[in-house]
Amino acid sequence: MASNLETTGASVSPEVEHAEKPEGPVSAAILAGGVGAFALGVLTTLAEASEGFKNLLNLYDPVGPLSGKTIGAVIVWLIAWAVLHLMYRGKAIETRKALTASLILIALGVLGTFPIFFQAFAAG
Repeated sequence: MASNLETTGASVSPEVEHAEKPEGPVSAAILAGGVGAFALGVLTTLAEASEGFKNLLNLYDPVGPLSGKTIGAVIVWLIAWAVLHLMYRGKAIETRKALTASLILIALGVLGTFPIFFQAFAAG
C-alpha cells in the first residue's frame, strides 16, 4: 500500500527548512534566569556573613531579611534580562551554551541557599 505522500507526489526532506530566527533573545532570557538564581545564593550567603548586610536586607519585619534577598534577586534578574536582551538581540547565539552557563549559575545559586554552605560564612 502506497502512503499518501507517494500518491500525491510530495516528498519529505530529512532536513526541515525553517526561517532562521536569531536565538539571542532566548539565550538572554535563559542566562538572566541563571544570573537571578546566582544572585539569590550570593545575597543569602552575604546576609549570613555580615550582620549589617542582613539588617540592610530586612525590608519588612515579619519576613525578615528574606524580603530583601528575594527582591534583590528579582531586581538583578530583571536588569540582567534587559541588558542581555539588548546585547544579544538580532544575534545568533548558541542556545546550548547559554543553557549550560545558566545551569551552572543556577547550581551555584542553589548551593548558596543551603544552610550547610552559607552557615560556613556566619558572622561570629
